[in-house]
Amino acid sequence: MSEDITNLEQPTRCGFVALIGAPNAGKSTVTNNFVGSKVSIVSPKVQTTRTQVKGIGIYENTQIIFIDTPGIFKPKRRLDRAMVASSWSGVGDADIVVLVVDAKRGFDDETKAIINKLNKNKTEAVLLLNKIDLIQKEKLLGLSAELNAAGKFKETFMVSALNGEQMEDFYKYIADNLPESPWYYDEDQISDMPLKLLAAEIVREKLFLYLHHELPYALTVEPELWERREDGSVRAEITIYVEKDNQKIIVLGHGGQMIKRIGQAARKEIEDLLEERVHLFLFVKVRENWQEDAARYTTWNLDFNA
Repeated sequence: MSEDITNLEQPTRCGFVALIGAPNAGKSTVTNNFVGSKVSIVSPKVQTTRTQVKGIGIYENTQIIFIDTPGIFKPKRRLDRAMVASSWSGVGDADIVVLVVDAKRGFDDETKAIINKLNKNKTEAVLLLNKIDLIQKEKLLGLSAELNAAGKFKETFMVSALNGEQMEDFYKYIADNLPESPWYYDEDQISDMPLKLLAAEIVREKLFLYLHHELPYALTVEPELWERREDGSVRAEITIYVEKDNQKIIVLGHGGQMIKRIGQAARKEIEDLLEERVHLFLFVKVRENWQEDAARYTTWNLDFNA
């Protein structure tokens, strides 16, 4: 989202906007579209986002802080419970709550459960129907009516976050309805996530893109070193933890080709984002039952006991 010149005669506004929804509804794409840069990773697979990510941008006189949350689904594992708890905690921190719905997927059971909980908590949200480029207009209007009959929404917007279609009206509504306040962050700040964590997330995104089936869900990625060198470049060391030896073999690939491919793709994207030279070193280690290790949750600000 390109920044507009601030009108100094108008009061500034600022606030938090929680994006919630079922997995793969497009919450991260909304966040990245507004910021104009990648601050939250995306992939075609569900449950890519594991923790809250704040994307920060300016719209006219308003600083909007989008809280991109993990997709809400019926949890089966400890990590699932921690991710879903993180999503609902984002709702409690927000000035505005936005329910993002994949229009092509429609009114599925996960979205029904989310609306039921919003109704139970008497939380009035904004409805954002995303991916409208993938559905016929007649079906879209019917879906909107069905969702509005099920829940109480302040406003409904129909958009395609991927190509930016109809996003401007949504951003203007959000900006106009946040409270008058000084800005919380510097004007040029786009996220509150430390660079080393953002780099680790980009590595995890590439693992989701290049590895198949369930393996990406069985691993976690953690930064070990983020060091500025004398020549101005950065040395980054990141560890990929898997649960079994055979998973490590898959991540490494034949002759180390898979981890090399992942590292090259991640390094290029990190360099493009930072606009500086990065020396990226990836390590793969086996840590059985890492999902039962509280330390793994602390790094990503997830509640181990959720």
